[in-house]
Amino acid sequence: KFYKSQPYDKIMVMMSKKIFFIDFDGTITEKDAVNSMISKFCRDGWQKIGKLWEKGEITTEECANQIFELCTTTNINEIYSFLDTISIDSYFKKFVDLCESNNYPVFILSDGYEELIKYILNKNKIKNLKIYANRMTIKNNRFHILPMYKNYNCGKCGTCKRQLLNSLRTNNCQAVYIGDGRSDICVCRYADVLFAKNYLWQYCKQNSIPAIQFNNFHDIINWTFKIKQ
Repeated sequence: KFYKSQPYDKIMVMMSKKIFFIDFDGTITEKDAVNSMISKFCRDGWQKIGKLWEKGEITTEECANQIFELCTTTNINEIYSFLDTISIDSYFKKFVDLCESNNYPVFILSDGYEELIKYILNKNKIKNLKIYANRMTIKNNRFHILPMYKNYNCGKCGTCKRQLLNSLRTNNCQAVYIGDGRSDICVCRYADVLFAKNYLWQYCKQNSIPAIQFNNFHDIINWTFKIKQ
């Protein structure tokens, strides 16, 4: 069963080929890898900084660098060992395999960190996905964020998902976005079809943005490969 924030008639008139844009933390992973890392390795005070970001009072770059000042390690291998505790959606690999066999492109758009994403995906034997995310660098003996896909006309996010979706989509493909959080708010209005859960789903309901609620990638698989449109 799919729950819709409002009538979503346009999903019934769709091009046969799809292109998927997917958030990572909390969407592909069962819990947010960045927040889990921060909670594990940062001294108290990060919570207040995170709240300022949630309110839109500071940018992702400002938030990350302030929080990194509280980080107790710069040993990336120590962080990788901790990431072994982060699980991904149990249906995601099957979803990726089906997309590959049907020639549906899949892009990960994340305001998190490429290093963490690659480690978690490799651990789960998922490779060759194109990832657009921030990088982590070390400067003056502490981590820093390196925004690789920032929109300098706005600057709120480290990774501008709206800009990426609009540049990567093609005219003959239906752009499907899948997300769960605050970093998905800007991009969610630009997809042809939007799947949402958690914070993003509530935001869509409150702002009358057409969306389909999902629980996991089993729902996405059913919609994409089994339900006739």
